[in-house]
Amino acid sequence: MKYDFTSIMNRHGKDALAVDALGSGWAPNTPEAGFDAIPMWVADMNFPVPPSITEAIIERASHPAFGYYEASDDYYNAIINWHNRRNGVSGLTKENIGYDNGVLGGVISALNTVCSRGDKVLLHSPTYIGFTHALEDNGYKIVHSPLVQDENGIWRMDYADMEKKLKEEQIHAAIMCNPHNPCGRVWTKDELTAAMDLFKKYDVYVVSDEIWSDLILEGHKHTPTQSVSEDAKMRTVAMYAPSKTFNLAGLIGSYHIVYNTWWRDRINKESTLCHYNSMNVLSMHALIGAYSDTGEEWLEELRTVLTGNVDYAVNYIKNNLPGITCSRPEGTYMLFLDCTEYCETHNITIRELEEAFWRVGVAVQDGVAFHGPCHIRMNLAVPLSRVKEAFERISKYVVMGD
Repeated sequence: MKYDFTSIMNRHGKDALAVDALGSGWAPNTPEAGFDAIPMWVADMNFPVPPSITEAIIERASHPAFGYYEASDDYYNAIINWHNRRNGVSGLTKENIGYDNGVLGGVISALNTVCSRGDKVLLHSPTYIGFTHALEDNGYKIVHSPLVQDENGIWRMDYADMEKKLKEEQIHAAIMCNPHNPCGRVWTKDELTAAMDLFKKYDVYVVSDEIWSDLILEGHKHTPTQSVSEDAKMRTVAMYAPSKTFNLAGLIGSYHIVYNTWWRDRINKESTLCHYNSMNVLSMHALIGAYSDTGEEWLEELRTVLTGNVDYAVNYIKNNLPGITCSRPEGTYMLFLDCTEYCETHNITIRELEEAFWRVGVAVQDGVAFHGPCHIRMNLAVPLSRVKEAFERISKYVVMGD
């Protein structure tokens, strides 16, 4: 490969939550003596960013002035061209694009324009922990519609349950996670169409979090929620950011796409009310560097790497970790491990199993907070050698060694 996805970066002392926060009380515990930590929890990557990003930042930083500025046409054109190339989106204009400091802030700004505090919002469960905190902190009530697994273990939307709750709870706002975090489903056009037909029937405004939309594993394709019908286009705001794709979370910066001018104007007004929702000049140039030919070339190699990591992990779990199961994700770089059978067989809690992982340096994340009753969330965006080492430790010291 042209780009480096095999070197093990030393991130200690470089402002990396993934390694420097271990043992802080809310993060995984630090490992026992004799084990180093393999960061497999917080959703960032342990790969170097593409050179086009660092080059863009360095070039801008070489000019010794960082005063007030406006987002450039290069910024908007990078977004427009990216969505055209990656997702076949046509007709996107600068006027349809708005800035948010982060996707979660954008979600709240969008909801605040169509809801009142205390209103109910439909989400699928398992549920991204960020949605839970953001909605509850801002006074919204979450109504979960559980995803169900079919005979092949694939997560599916339960449309009957969705309709029942939309009708009985009088819900008029929903969040779609497309692709889904933490389950890794890449929703098909037919699945999205069925969901959006329900939202049309019950006059539901939809916030579609598509931050993972570039990280689609080989054999699958992202369908923007707004693309499935003209009605979906007008009742949906879509949230994006280069942060997951290119490991830029520390630079801050996301954006939304909305075609409904009534909703667009209100979202943009809402996002200005805090007087602190403004772009960082370096994050603007980082996005331009990311959404370049070099960035896209790097991304295609990354997708191959992540697909290989997922294949290895899913096969290893199936063949070597009895009592632990995992639906193969179609997008993202996360696994959602179901440990129900293992915990029941060994009469332990999911917390005790997590702590056993942590003791041997496999720093995974609690899945219960994502509404997985006996689940672990695992980040595979590390070099394959580290993925293999993590599972070998689990097999030797945890699952087989108890």
